[in-house]
Amino acid sequence: MARSADQPRPAAGSALDTLDFALDRASPVPLYYQLAQQLEAAIEHGVLAPGNLLGNEIDLSVRLGLSRPTVRQAIQSLVDKGLLVRRRGVGTQVVHSQVKRPLELSSLYDDLESAGQGPTTRVLRNEGVPATADVAAALGVAQGSEVTLLERLRCAHGQPVAFLCNYLPATLLELDTARLESTGLYRMMRAAGITLHSAHQTVGARSATAEEAARLDEKEGAALLTMRRTAYDVTGRPVEYGTHVYRASRYAFDFQLLVRP
Repeated sequence: MARSADQPRPAAGSALDTLDFALDRASPVPLYYQLAQQLEAAIEHGVLAPGNLLGNEIDLSVRLGLSRPTVRQAIQSLVDKGLLVRRRGVGTQVVHSQVKRPLELSSLYDDLESAGQGPTTRVLRNEGVPATADVAAALGVAQGSEVTLLERLRCAHGQPVAFLCNYLPATLLELDTARLESTGLYRMMRAAGITLHSAHQTVGARSATAEEAARLDEKEGAALLTMRRTAYDVTGRPVEYGTHVYRASRYAFDFQLLVRP
């Protein structure tokens, strides 16, 4: 799509200086949608970073040569996704990009890092606890036997994304808290010679409790994605059972569906 000749470039000093929008006015795709998609791509790839100001809707419409309703609709679609926020007296500001994670056996830490999301981790618990009935069944150990419990808060660009609760067989590997805060659990498993092979995973959704909302910087009752996963090594041994919650405003599972032949 060619850049419209009557479309002015952003004013000096705007975060839009680095963008060259390609809006095709002859396309059947609505202009607001074209603008929203290109802004979202710029946010996801870090061209527009958290905190960048885009200006108000009037400024944007003048800069882009679009009508104000068109710009308003594009901005609102990204506000609804949690990528932008309108601030009174300031204008439109980038908040963060939503994490889109492939639905496969991978580490959240690795996925965030490969997407340029700057992952960080805070370990809240790393200790031995008696296995509950659910944990014992998932890991194939006796109920009440000791397992290792990990509770971690995973952030991207300094903002909470997920609260991760993992259980592992007590003798599986040494889990140093400092290392857990600088790398991913699956990386530590691989370094210890544990080869992951498959997992059984269930994805759901529910509202945030008061405690979860406080941890994830959300309002109580906000939408959360949930995931339960039991991971197995190449011998078929269960090596990890996780129950995780993710901010729906910042996180999405991304997968492809194929028609069965």
